[in-house]
Amino acid sequence: MTPVASATLSALPGLARVTASVAWHTTEWGARAYARAGLRVAKAVVDADARADLARDAAGAVGIVSGAARALLPGTPPALVTPGAPADRRPPAEHEPAGDSPEVLRRRGAALLDRSRDVWTEEQGHPAYARILDELAPDEARILLLLLQGGPQPSVDVRTGGPGGLVNSQLVAPGLSMIGSRAGVRYPDRVPAYLNNLFRLGLVWFSKEALRDSTEYQVLEAQPDVLEALHSVKFAKIVRRSIHLTPFGDGFCRTTLVEPDEAADEFPEHASPESSGAAEPPNA
Repeated sequence: MTPVASATLSALPGLARVTASVAWHTTEWGARAYARAGLRVAKAVVDADARADLARDAAGAVGIVSGAARALLPGTPPALVTPGAPADRRPPAEHEPAGDSPEVLRRRGAALLDRSRDVWTEEQGHPAYARILDELAPDEARILLLLLQGGPQPSVDVRTGGPGGLVNSQLVAPGLSMIGSRAGVRYPDRVPAYLNNLFRLGLVWFSKEALRDSTEYQVLEAQPDVLEALHSVKFAKIVRRSIHLTPFGDGFCRTTLVEPDEAADEFPEHASPESSGAAEPPNA
């Protein structure tokens, strides 16, 4: 370090002096390294042995950098691997079986069966629960919580009635319910789409059977959308249905939507799809 630089650094306060010293030495080292590299390149132009030494050093440096990159980034493409790299390097990705290949799927199936035979392993929840949470809208979580805590919900279909309806009844409005208002959803007009998604995920099902308590339908059948559908045709009739959690949906709600101490509580019972006829979900 030159006398002028030393005097300048001495005039600086503590931490600033340390920082400036590091920066100065780094700059000095860079300048010296740059000068040495320039001399080696100039010598390699006229000396064959110097050229060979320089090529070997460059290949070694690239190999070290490549190895570090692969260690830090396992997904580094094989094209970046330098020949002559260390022997413990991961095999090139093109030789690894694809994630959905029969070989990989068989290995995963064997691992799954091994876990099923391990009596000491406790499964905390179905592995699909995490994926399902990613596919739910916030309003759909509110609907599920209503079904868990409030029990099966009434729904009605409005169909054409009268003498003609005995022979050929036409569907006027399917799957009308108060689930949206009772759950407090933010977008009530999306409730049919929400229910379709919950059905797709195996969390709810639609029963052709009515709930045992007929009073559940009295408020529903007085709702504006139900009355509008009834008055849209000359003869109309109401067909009572119900919406339930599936057993899988019940387990999902207890695991993901309520606290552990509440999950053990007694909630209203839902019918299973096997115990009564299932209907198609309402149109979105």
